[in-house]
Amino acid sequence: MKAFVTSLRGQLILLIIAALAAAQLVSLWLFVDERAMAVHMALGLETAGRAANIARLIEEAPPELHDSILRAASSPLVRFSLTDAPSVDHTGHHAGGMVEGTIRGMLPDREDRQIRVELHEFSPDMLPLEGIPRTMAEMHRAMMRDQISAVEMQLSIALNTGQWLNVDTRFHNPPLQWPWLSFVSFGLTAALILVAVVWFLLTGLTRPLRRLSRAADRFGRGEEVEELAATGPTEVRDLTEAFNRMRDRLTRYVADRTRLLGALGHDLRSPLTGLRVRAELVEDDETREHLIETIEEMQEMVDSTLSFAKGVATREPSVEVPLGDFTAEIADDLARAGNSITVTVRDNPLVTVRPMLLKRALRNVIENACRYGARAEVTVTRAGSDAVIRVRDHGPGIPEDMLDAVFDPFVRLETSRSRETGGTGLGLSIARTVIQSHGGDIVLENASEGGLCATITLPATPTDG
Repeated sequence: MKAFVTSLRGQLILLIIAALAAAQLVSLWLFVDERAMAVHMALGLETAGRAANIARLIEEAPPELHDSILRAASSPLVRFSLTDAPSVDHTGHHAGGMVEGTIRGMLPDREDRQIRVELHEFSPDMLPLEGIPRTMAEMHRAMMRDQISAVEMQLSIALNTGQWLNVDTRFHNPPLQWPWLSFVSFGLTAALILVAVVWFLLTGLTRPLRRLSRAADRFGRGEEVEELAATGPTEVRDLTEAFNRMRDRLTRYVADRTRLLGALGHDLRSPLTGLRVRAELVEDDETREHLIETIEEMQEMVDSTLSFAKGVATREPSVEVPLGDFTAEIADDLARAGNSITVTVRDNPLVTVRPMLLKRALRNVIENACRYGARAEVTVTRAGSDAVIRVRDHGPGIPEDMLDAVFDPFVRLETSRSRETGGTGLGLSIARTVIQSHGGDIVLENASEGGLCATITLPATPTDG
């Protein structure tokens, strides 16, 4: 689930679903608001029509029937009364223009008739209208227990008799009936259809991105990567084509540098051979031996450089090997040559490597530990997504300020200049170059209990689950 949420596809799908849910909630809120307005308007216009009919009836009926008409027209939430002065004592209306227009349309005999309208909300805990029977008041209070919002409208209509018909009414929004089943079924159906469509569309985007990511990772480890086909949206195709161009340029650059290095080492062999012949002709024994030793040292450097250049230039195929077994095999070969080595395999992670190239790098590191630290302790384990090899010796260690400098070409801490004890100074440089070409790294540190510890990390093959 975490992988889905953190992926591009998952985040886009969750974003779209969230936007859909927000749109549905806003639509529902607008629907409720419009519904309340429609209910208010309908009830207000119904009351206006009722008031206009009562006004016409009173104007046409004899005075002795007026009280009976008013009692028959009144209800718990609508009260009619006749007074000499209007109950609405001002002419300014509050949202009553449509109500007034409805009344004037039903009483067209007098265009100058005064009609006053006042609308305002009132608290649901207000008592019903005064003067209604007790049973009706209790029914009203029972309705108001639901805290239904209410609006009070007051009308004052001038009559031909010189009196005013006053109307005081309160109407409520009916309880909102939530169509949960329809709402949930619609939401689920829309979400499923949306997810299916988006999933199909995003596959065309994420598949080339995943392929590009894997190719970049393999190329960073020095593996052979074929040119990728440009597919997907325009931006992804542009990115793929840019990766292909970068791959071609880096491949040419590395090949040119390797060829230059190999050619330089090869061309140095002839003059070195000539110098060796001339050195043999020197009569002074001490000078002759010193010259020959120096020339042989230079010859060994050239041979090491050529060997490394050939190894890098060779496009060795990458294979998947268990690192513990691979390391143990190298250690056994070195042990048969008289080196003191112990190997502990705590985990045996799979790694994708170029075997001959990595074998040379590991041999250099383990041989250094045996040469300068008497014996080597090799441990293979796994740390998260990395395979780890630790090579510890029991020698004097390295000064802290030289822990990184020893990886530079031809740097030797041993000052005797003897090839038997000091080598050429290329071993660790070659080892780090090879390990980094596999997407890993090597770090040196002095162990607290003495000796030097070299920690090599390589990307391990992901395990299922």
